[in-house]
Amino acid sequence: MTNDIGFEYYQTPKGLVRRYFQTLGQLSGLFYGYSYSYVQERKAAGTARALKVLLLRFYLFIGWPFVDRNLVQQPFNEQFRVRLERMGPTYIKLGQILSLREDLLPKALTDELKNLLTELPAVSFDRYVLIIEEDLDRPVEEMFASIDPEPLGSASLAQTHRAWLKTGEDVALKVLKPGVRETVEMDTKLLRFYGWWLQLFLSRFQPAQLINEFSRYTLLEVDLRNEATNAEVFSANFSEEPDIRFPEIYREFSNRDVLCMEFFEGRMPNAETAVQLNDQESRKVVDLGVQAIIEMIFRDAFFHADLHPGNLIIFEDASVGFIDMGMVGRFDRATQRLMLYYMYSLAQENPADAARYLTAMAQAGRGSDVAGFRRAVEDLSTRWLRTPTFHEFSLGQLILESVLLAGKYRIVYPGEIILMVKALITVEGVGNQLVPDVNVTDVSRKHVRQIIFHRLNIVQIAKDSLLVLPELIEVMQRSPLVINQGLEFLESRFKTKESGPLTDALGTIFGVGLVIAAAIMALGDVSPIIWGGLIVLAFMSAGVDLIRK
Repeated sequence: MTNDIGFEYYQTPKGLVRRYFQTLGQLSGLFYGYSYSYVQERKAAGTARALKVLLLRFYLFIGWPFVDRNLVQQPFNEQFRVRLERMGPTYIKLGQILSLREDLLPKALTDELKNLLTELPAVSFDRYVLIIEEDLDRPVEEMFASIDPEPLGSASLAQTHRAWLKTGEDVALKVLKPGVRETVEMDTKLLRFYGWWLQLFLSRFQPAQLINEFSRYTLLEVDLRNEATNAEVFSANFSEEPDIRFPEIYREFSNRDVLCMEFFEGRMPNAETAVQLNDQESRKVVDLGVQAIIEMIFRDAFFHADLHPGNLIIFEDASVGFIDMGMVGRFDRATQRLMLYYMYSLAQENPADAARYLTAMAQAGRGSDVAGFRRAVEDLSTRWLRTPTFHEFSLGQLILESVLLAGKYRIVYPGEIILMVKALITVEGVGNQLVPDVNVTDVSRKHVRQIIFHRLNIVQIAKDSLLVLPELIEVMQRSPLVINQGLEFLESRFKTKESGPLTDALGTIFGVGLVIAAAIMALGDVSPIIWGGLIVLAFMSAGVDLIRK
């Protein structure tokens, strides 16, 4: 049940300086609370007279008049969750990610942080209705037959209620909380400042780049029109897969602060749901979840980047639905291909190739050791393959440790890789709840293979080549002059009196190189099939000339 604490909670802090000190105050309170809990544990263990404990007790004595004593005396796990809530939506999102890391964090802490997925403070219903009317510029009575005053959920950025349209459709109304957009904008400015400052001392980890990526995606989330578009794209991508569903969007009743979408009747993937599902249903849900993420990333290069259990719905027939699609990730064609080969290598238990593809995705920084990084990743992947289970050595842990290795060897990943890691971590964490110690790599193997086989299908290759036919025509129009010059140079090498076997060979190679270079300059990002065809034609032409001469 959410707590209705009113509109005042969401008032935007007045100024960056004030917001900075608010955040600093909560972090200081969190450290104080941890110190208090630590001292209490030492007292219970009979080691309260150790020097470190005595120093902490003095620190606690000095700060006692200035802290929230009721909160400090609560268990630290609860303090941690409350402090994140008080710091606002940006930090709540951090807590949501941490709630999935049962392989890295104590279970008591992750269980407490799961309350951040839906059980967050709610705005009053009157204020909620007022936001709808202001954003859509119409009275709610003209649009909706009724709106349930009890929230379905109150998340970090928005609050959702069930409603019914005048035409009878059962919908979910998602409304951005007041003050959230302004707070997020202010937080991202502070985070970018922190990133610039951290870059001076931790440049090899590229904190500025990571924070900038996080800020950019978070700012997109506070405009619900982006989420409406994302949902429609996902629906189109999965239109032929009825067991993987995305809500229908009602654009007439949606805008910047309001999103009206199909209501999904189902359950969240939690411990209670795990008990209700039989083994066959649980495995079907896990398989569909893995399939969806694999296809989003490696087939479509367009994936849900804000996954957590609160954003997944399990229907009665064990099919799955996705909601809350405000944050999405995209891959360019080259990165998508390398990620596919990386996952395929892991699925085939080939750590050497996995390390090679992961290294190819990374960007080498100043003073980087690419060869050392590749060896370290290969060793790490080999160790992971011995025990690839959630609690022993999870897939999420493998990728996180690879990221840490990248920092050690001064290697940088594209920002989209971090978002992809989050999606995989979520699927792995949810899968472990439904099927304990599930091996996500085994589950994903058949789906990765299907995508590989689809890419190698002759019919599909022909279709892909037809898509770039206009570009090929443009190439033919743009490049004849350069290609002709290359061929003229090639012919001139055979006509010179000073030519011999070595100079003939060098001239041929150089001329062919000109032809290939001209083709590549004209092609840009055209299909590799056309690249290969032009190169083969160039070599055939050179070979014919060599035989004739």
